[in-house]
Amino acid sequence: MKNIMRVAALSGAVALTLTACGSAPEAEETTAGTGSTTTVDYKACMVSDSGGFEDKSFNQSGLEGLERAGADLGVEINKVESTAETDFTPNIDQLVADGCNLIIGVGFLLEDPIQSAAEANPDIDFALVDSAFSDADYNAVTIENAKPLLFNTQEAAFLAGYAAAGTSTTGVVATFGGIQLPSVSIFMDGFADGVAQYNTDNGTAVKVLGWDKAAQTGSFTGDFENQANGQNLAKGFIDQGADVIMPVAGPVGLGAAAAAQEAGNVKIVGVDADWFLTAPDYADIILTSVMKEIGQAVYDTVEQGVNGEFTSDPYVGTLENGGIGIAPFHNSESLVSADLSAKLEELKASIISGDLVVDSPSAN
Repeated sequence: MKNIMRVAALSGAVALTLTACGSAPEAEETTAGTGSTTTVDYKACMVSDSGGFEDKSFNQSGLEGLERAGADLGVEINKVESTAETDFTPNIDQLVADGCNLIIGVGFLLEDPIQSAAEANPDIDFALVDSAFSDADYNAVTIENAKPLLFNTQEAAFLAGYAAAGTSTTGVVATFGGIQLPSVSIFMDGFADGVAQYNTDNGTAVKVLGWDKAAQTGSFTGDFENQANGQNLAKGFIDQGADVIMPVAGPVGLGAAAAAQEAGNVKIVGVDADWFLTAPDYADIILTSVMKEIGQAVYDTVEQGVNGEFTSDPYVGTLENGGIGIAPFHNSESLVSADLSAKLEELKASIISGDLVVDSPSAN
């Protein structure tokens, strides 16, 4: 499959112009107006990755953005859920036949079918969460009717890694992925770098299980669906002393949360959304979450389409524009000292200013 083979070839190869990831537009900036009951002759559609729209993660965040656009902008929406990779192309074809003006694919694995559909349907706009587009030789390409929605996730994951190291009592933390894709390993790179920075700053030796950034090798369950796989892998990390774990695996990560809850002394770092809110059954074991504002990116893309302003310019979320960030510590706030909290703010400011560069082979 092209998008699996191209992982190494694309690493670090795509230079993109950052575009703003702003807040919801004011009413006068939209065609239909915020909260408007006016119907706009525009249909925005979405196809999920195989994790489905109730994954407590990126698919769910994308759908929330689409539904908000439907309510605020008065556009018609449609969504089709995938349960396997073989669903991607038929689902996209279904949305093309449904007369969608904009079709958004959620997840790196939809790169091939979204790109093929965009090339075959130049009168329809397309967008893709978590991947750019490439040619047969894995070189980045621009498709005039297709917009990548990307996130410099390593910046926020760095802060989460620093926080994990700073709150660990065992000196061992861990991370793992579902499938080794750039949109997954970018989290793991940032997390590992954050732990390394904490060790440098404090003369400690907190260990990271599950990922070797230099070698770009680590632990993966091989899927984004089977929670038992995440639970078993997390139990292995816990047996080795890990007391903070960041699963980057969609619904599989909920299996890791179950293992952490059972252990009783292990915290989880959520990804994509604030797991304290989206996975309330595990609220008490969530340290923080590495958030991507996928919903806002989707919303803004729909609004651009409605207003006739859609372009192929990549949408890139950063700490600076608010497109990524870490969630509040919520019930785990007592674990975060005042000094650690202040240091996290300092590091965030340094990343935004450019004084501290957090890089990843999978960065946008």
